[in-house]
Amino acid sequence: MKRIYFSFVILIFICFYTNVQAQKNLSQTFAFVLGSWEMQTSKGKIVEHWELNPDKTLSGKSYSVNAKGDSLLTETLQIKKIGKETFYCSIVTKQNEGKETCFKLISSKDKVYVFENKTHDFPQRIVYQDQGKIEMLAWIEGELNGKSRKSEFRYKRQ
Repeated sequence: MKRIYFSFVILIFICFYTNVQAQKNLSQTFAFVLGSWEMQTSKGKIVEHWELNPDKTLSGKSYSVNAKGDSLLTETLQIKKIGKETFYCSIVTKQNEGKETCFKLISSKDKVYVFENKTHDFPQRIVYQDQGKIEMLAWIEGELNGKSRKSEFRYKRQ
């Protein structure tokens, strides 16, 4: 019984330490998102571009590009610290009266970063997974009208 308890305490410490490390150094933890990413869709493509700011926050923009090559800004993004916590913040075009919505980093395990805002209508979670130098998987999930929903974005580096 003591062994199980000790193992449990060690596991909790490792999880806590991993979360603390991810929040301490945003530029290193989230370096995998930097640059331009695209995902082909039936209507064109979605492009996400991330940059590192001098203050060590990350800024991103998401565009939809139609088959003619016309682009439309859909979101302005940031990964930043607010106090001691790390947040993924988004301003979605033509939503929320142009106000920012933030999602708190709740997990950073095995190159999967989960941001959550339980009070948001949809999504309640935004997730990024580092899949190496040329691929990145992102998804949004949560409940909408009482039904569980999930949308995936399989990006390739441009």
